Amino acid sequence: MNLIKFNQHPVNMLSALMEDFDRDFFFRPQSNRDFVPSVNIRETEEGFGLELAAPGLKKDDFRVNLDNQTLTISAELKREEEEKSEKLIRREFSYNSFSRSFSLPKTIDLDKIKADYKDGILSISLPKREEAKVAVNREISIA
Repeated sequence: MNLIKFNQHPVNMLSALMEDFDRDFFFRPQSNRDFVPSVNIRETEEGFGLELAAPGLKKDDFRVNLDNQTLTISAELKREEEEKSEKLIRREFSYNSFSRSFSLPKTIDLDKIKADYKDGILSISLPKREEAKVAVNREISIA
């Protein structure tokens, strides 16, 4: 038989366990507050396409700004929940926001940038200027 040294009183262990339970059960995890949506970027001969996944947001929640060659996408979502009963009133506020910035190449035609929001995906079309649309595949003659 092995003896195990017990450093902590059982009542203190139970108290610590209940504190951990309360902390994990009643508080939202930090990751819900730090919302940064994922982005897919693709390039074609015509331009670039940017897709930002942000389900649950509305079109009016987004702000898309262009400052020189920097495209900034941001959103702020405010939610209020209220629960009432005879003896209990509970109100919870939730504020989520994010901001993502992208440096655009000089080949982008800034006047023709378009944005669309559908099914939780913000799609931004970044067309190239005509002079930037160079044929990538060509045969070069030897002199």
